[in-house]
Amino acid sequence: MYKDNQLLSHLFYQPIQIVKLNEMLSDIGTQSIHPFMVIVYEGYLECTLQGRHVQLSPNSVMLLDDTDDFHLLETCESKGIVIQYRVYGCKTDRLLQDAILIEQCSYRLMNLAKEVEKEANAEGNNPFRLQKLFGELLEVLYSHLRDNKQQQEGLWIDKVLHYINLYFREELTREQMAEKAQVSPEHFSRTFHKHTGYTYSEYLTLLRIRESQKRLLFTMPKLDELAQEVGYNEGTYLSRKFKELVGVSPTAYYQKSKRVLALNTNHTACLLALGITPVLGVYSPFLESIEPVSTSQKLKGYEYGIYEYGIASNYQEITAACPDVIINYSGGNEKQSLLSVAPIFELPCRQLSWREQFGLIANIVDRQEVCKSWLQQYDEQIAQCNDILDQQIGARGTAIVWEIGSHQAYCLNSSHGRGSHILYEDLGFSRPDAIVTRNIEQTGYLTVDIEDIAHYPADYIFVTALPTKDFGKERLLTVLHSEKWQSLTAVQKKQVYFMNQYEIFYGYDPLSTATQLQKLMEVLTS
Repeated sequence: MYKDNQLLSHLFYQPIQIVKLNEMLSDIGTQSIHPFMVIVYEGYLECTLQGRHVQLSPNSVMLLDDTDDFHLLETCESKGIVIQYRVYGCKTDRLLQDAILIEQCSYRLMNLAKEVEKEANAEGNNPFRLQKLFGELLEVLYSHLRDNKQQQEGLWIDKVLHYINLYFREELTREQMAEKAQVSPEHFSRTFHKHTGYTYSEYLTLLRIRESQKRLLFTMPKLDELAQEVGYNEGTYLSRKFKELVGVSPTAYYQKSKRVLALNTNHTACLLALGITPVLGVYSPFLESIEPVSTSQKLKGYEYGIYEYGIASNYQEITAACPDVIINYSGGNEKQSLLSVAPIFELPCRQLSWREQFGLIANIVDRQEVCKSWLQQYDEQIAQCNDILDQQIGARGTAIVWEIGSHQAYCLNSSHGRGSHILYEDLGFSRPDAIVTRNIEQTGYLTVDIEDIAHYPADYIFVTALPTKDFGKERLLTVLHSEKWQSLTAVQKKQVYFMNQYEIFYGYDPLSTATQLQKLMEVLTS
């Protein structure tokens, strides 16, 4: 219900003149005191606006609040209309104002404009119907403007956030960022707060304190040095801001045992191998078989490290867990939304081996000796396995690893794990030429049709996953019975191993790697 004369504050738009584009100069001219809109159906319209050359393309609309700086140059056989209108109501609340060009308008808007034109030129026209059509036109136009505004805001706010995230250590003022976004400082502040939930200064402080926390995971520098590194002038100010946000001083944060949250199965496994259960983590069925955990310790919506529901569905649990650091691969969308919770320690996906990731995580939780001991035992196990293989099969030859889905087959390289890192890096097998020439060492994997796996010969063939759908199984069976497949050396020597243990081979971490080694040795020595 409207109360207290709220209706009186609403705007009312009334069309007062509607002409075709080619009649625009003579009928409206450039001295009109009323705003108007130019709608182009077909062709192009050339004009100058505020001294700039502007071209209106088909299906475009230009709104003009002030006609003094507008000059029509050429209509270029264009078709369309010009609608001059009067506005009743408070001018500060006007919805359509300033010079705005909207391109690629919808068919509905163009069709409504044509109906307005038709009704305006009809003999004995119905003024109420004309007003109704014009109102519908404004409604669609307003939706276009709102969507376009949100899209434009999204573009510049993303660019500004990216810039701030890179250069927050420097002296960055709100005015500098507004200039970079090409908006007024006031509009910048409103939009920035709307999109981030923070004022500009609050967000800059957040980035600097989170960076301080990340550095304190590894060392305790002098506060003045730390302050300089993150963008502050002196340590006392940093310490005060740090305590306001984190709740403890930088020194106390450095000394405390960290509550760690892991956003993927590989990093959860690294923590478990170090003897640490994350306050919240991602668990595959394989990891749960090793380390049973309660539901409250698992992030819901994850399966094999693939996040299905988004952070929003877990945000309450993540906040309640009060982590001191969140570990994840770099490049995910989680960083921005979780920045308010804790610092995000990002590890480059596929750029670091599982050993390197294991070592970095050990540094974060101060378990370097445990990591060193674990890797030493693993290397001793690798040496024993190589002695056995030297005796049983001698020179290793080539090996290829396939993961076969219901639609396609995937050939994996070391950076993607699936046992290939063990075969190529630890057990001395080499990659067959057929995948080397496909640049697998750079891309990390190949995707081929199931029928094409017979075109990639190797001395040893390992299949770590099989199709789950009947049509995929049928396609694979056709391949396995084909003459091409049967002619492969690995098939004739019975050196093809169908392991179908996706849950185990998915992991690229210490615990999965140790189990994968065991499974590979079982088939190689059987």
